[in-house]
Amino acid sequence: MNGSRWLVARDTRESGPALETALVAGLSSRGQATQLCGVLPTPALALLSARLGLPAAMITASHNPYSDNGVKIFAAGGVKLSDAVEARIERQLAAEISAPAGANDVVSDSTVVHGAVEQYVDHLVAMFAPSALADVRVVIDCANGAMSVAAPAVLVALGATVTVIHAQPSGVNINEACGATHPASLGDAVREARADAGLAFDGDGDRVIAVDGGGRVVDGDRLLALAALQMKAHGELTHNTVVVTVMSNLGFHRAMRTADIHVVSTDVGDRYVLEALEAGDFAIGGEQSGHIIYRHLATTGDGLLAGLRLLQNVKQSGSSLEHMAAAVMTSYPQVLVNVRVGVRHPDIASELAVEIAAAEALLGGDGRVLVRSSGTEPLVRVMVEAPTDAAAREVANSVAAVVQTRFGN
Repeated sequence: MNGSRWLVARDTRESGPALETALVAGLSSRGQATQLCGVLPTPALALLSARLGLPAAMITASHNPYSDNGVKIFAAGGVKLSDAVEARIERQLAAEISAPAGANDVVSDSTVVHGAVEQYVDHLVAMFAPSALADVRVVIDCANGAMSVAAPAVLVALGATVTVIHAQPSGVNINEACGATHPASLGDAVREARADAGLAFDGDGDRVIAVDGGGRVVDGDRLLALAALQMKAHGELTHNTVVVTVMSNLGFHRAMRTADIHVVSTDVGDRYVLEALEAGDFAIGGEQSGHIIYRHLATTGDGLLAGLRLLQNVKQSGSSLEHMAAAVMTSYPQVLVNVRVGVRHPDIASELAVEIAAAEALLGGDGRVLVRSSGTEPLVRVMVEAPTDAAAREVANSVAAVVQTRFGN
C-alpha cells in the first residue's frame, strides 16, 4: 500500500478537524499520502473518488447529532465497501489496537484539494439544460451541514428562485431541529415563501426529504415512486425495476404493481440497495429515509441530485408536487416500536416466525409485519402496516410485548 493516496473530507461537526488530523496521522504511519478536501458533501467526495480512482474517507455521522461522528469509507471509484471487506478491516483494526505499541515515525504527506465543491457544483449543473429550473420557487434546508454551499449554488445556477434556511454551520448545530430528519421548519418556510416545494438534506448531503407547496412531507417512498414513473416514461428504467429496502411502505409496492414496475427489496441500508442495483443492472433504488441512488449518474446516494430530478419532473409535468405526491401512491399507516434487548438477535424474524405469522393473520392479508434487529444498537424493531393506524398500533404493540417478554433487557 505504500505510495497510494487517499481523499479525506468531512462535514461541519466541531469534531471533524480533530478526527481529520488523527486519520491523516494513521494513514501516514502506513505510508499513505492524503489529499484534504475540507468540508464537502458525501456525494461530492464519492464523485472525486470516482474521477481520480482513489479511495476516500468521509468523516461524518450523517443525520446524527453533532456530538456523534464516524468515518464512511469508499473504495477507489467512489463505491461503499461490502460487509465482507468491512469485517476484514475491523478484524485488522482490532489486531492493531491489541498489538504492543511500536515506534513509528509519522511523516505526513498531505496536500489540500482546491475547488472540490466547485467541481461537484459544475458536475450537477452540467446534467441539466440551462435554466432548467427557471420559474421554480424552492426552499432548501441545508441542515447546517455539508450542503450549505453546494446546494444553493447549483439551484441558483439552474435558474431557480431559492430561499435558503439552516445554512450557517457552527460546528454544533448540524441536524439540530432541521434537515431531513426534522422537516417541520422547512414546511413552515415553504408556506411562508409560497414556494412550489422544499428540499431538506441531512448533515452530509446523501439523503433528501421533500415538502410540497402546502408544507406536507414527501418521503423517500413517494420520491422513489415519482422517479420510477418518470424514468419509465423516458425509457430510463432499466429492466423496468426499482430497488427498495424492506422498510418501504406497502402502498409503494401496490403503486408499482399498478404501474407494472417490478420491485426488488433488500435489507435496510443503502449499501444493500447499491449491491442490488449493480447485480441487476438496475437504474434507481433507495430508502424511505431519502437515500436515493441514480446508479447511472452517481456511485452513492445524492440528496441534491435527487432533489434536482424531482423539481425537473414537477416542472415538466405542468402539475404541482402536492398533486403528484398525493396521486402517486396511498401510504398505509406504519407503526414502528423499538424494544431494547439484552443481546442482539440477528435472526430475530426466524425466532418469532410463529408469532409474526399469527399477527399477519389478524390483518387478514391487508397489511404486513416486519421484525428486525437494529444493525447498530441492541434493539429489536417491530414495524406493522395496516389499513388503519389503530389496527397497526394494536398489532405492533402486541408483537412488541412478545419481544419484550422473551428477549427484553
